[in-house]
Amino acid sequence: MWLAFTQAHAQAAEKTLATCKNKMELLKSVTHPTEFWALLKFQYGGGKDHIMPKVDESSLSSDMKRCLELLNLTSRSFAAVIQALDSELRPAVCIFYLVLRALDTLEDDMSIPVDKKTTLLKQFYTYLYDKDWRFMESTEKDKVVLEEFQVISAEFRQLKPVFQDVIADIAKKMGEGMTKFLVDKVGTMAQWDEYCHYVAGLVGIGLSRLFSASGLEGEEVGKDEGLANSLGLLLQKTNIIRDYLEDVRKGREFWPKEAWSKYTTELTDFQMPRNLDQAVPCLNVLITNALKHVPDVLTYMSRIRNQSVFNFCAIPQTMAVATLAACYNNKAVFSSVVKIRKGQAVDLMMRSNNMVNVRSVFFQYIGQICTLLYSDPTIPEGVTTWELVADIRAQCVEGLGYNLDSGSILQKTSVQVVGVATVIAMGIAYYGGYFVS
Repeated sequence: MWLAFTQAHAQAAEKTLATCKNKMELLKSVTHPTEFWALLKFQYGGGKDHIMPKVDESSLSSDMKRCLELLNLTSRSFAAVIQALDSELRPAVCIFYLVLRALDTLEDDMSIPVDKKTTLLKQFYTYLYDKDWRFMESTEKDKVVLEEFQVISAEFRQLKPVFQDVIADIAKKMGEGMTKFLVDKVGTMAQWDEYCHYVAGLVGIGLSRLFSASGLEGEEVGKDEGLANSLGLLLQKTNIIRDYLEDVRKGREFWPKEAWSKYTTELTDFQMPRNLDQAVPCLNVLITNALKHVPDVLTYMSRIRNQSVFNFCAIPQTMAVATLAACYNNKAVFSSVVKIRKGQAVDLMMRSNNMVNVRSVFFQYIGQICTLLYSDPTIPEGVTTWELVADIRAQCVEGLGYNLDSGSILQKTSVQVVGVATVIAMGIAYYGGYFVS
């Protein structure tokens, strides 16, 4: 009786706390009408069930159920979109994510000696076929995926051979690539691209091959590795830029020396308030570099036909561009972690459902950077940024030539939208985007 009462009390307290948090998020977004409406619709209007549908676990093995739990433990944001994928693609991508999360956890763990880590990374793909392998020595926050790797590998071996081949191949290439930067830090901008390719570009390539292998997408999606690579690089560079403070405090340096050495002798110096005038120009340079991948991302997204795959790809990309806009010319990057509001995140999740809305999101957040540059011509490194963001916005506008078919992802037509018509169309896409299925 006492235990039952305690559990009931705890559940009630949890619900109350969740309600309070929701109210706090609503208050944060009250001056942002689109975010406020998105939060209301997400929480009370069925939007949450549409974006994060519940998975029927009755037919799943105990190992697969545990894999879904591990997915939620290690990435709540990706867990939602992964579980919304169609058919057999869902378990394949879930296992792919957990395998790479385990690999990434090994790379991030600074307590593992370099020689041992090198061996682990290079041989990691072979552990997928070893039913007994697990790693119990990690000190990282996501160490559970290494400690319970036997569960993950067991489900990996239940996947179709074509899915297994993709996952093992990417894990092999990623593990080998990661070893190149265990001792040597990222030096040139070209090396920054190379590092990001190994840890994230390969993820985009692997996912694209899984999409095609599932039959939900055409062969073109899986074969164009250049576009798929950019999909990963935009996300990885965004994370590296945003996580500057966390990384340097843990002894990790992922900002390329070619960029920061122009402003300081040590990357760690940027966290000191007296060095902010040197830190911000470097920040702007790296954000501009990351934004160079946007045109490829938009082209890639325009080729996706399956709705669940589209949502899966679009949501992280729109959140990335919103994060870059929040970080641009922002000194807070060097004293805290700059995050977008929950209302923004929900708004982006609900709008990232077709190309009109995705282009409108990129147009909106790139526009925030444009506004900063226009209001203050003295922003460091702003001239180079301006040229790029102007081109991106033009690409977003050009892409608004669509056949408005609300029953499917909108297909591009030959119509060229210009002048006032363009502005009107962009406004409809932005403010009416919630209602396009």
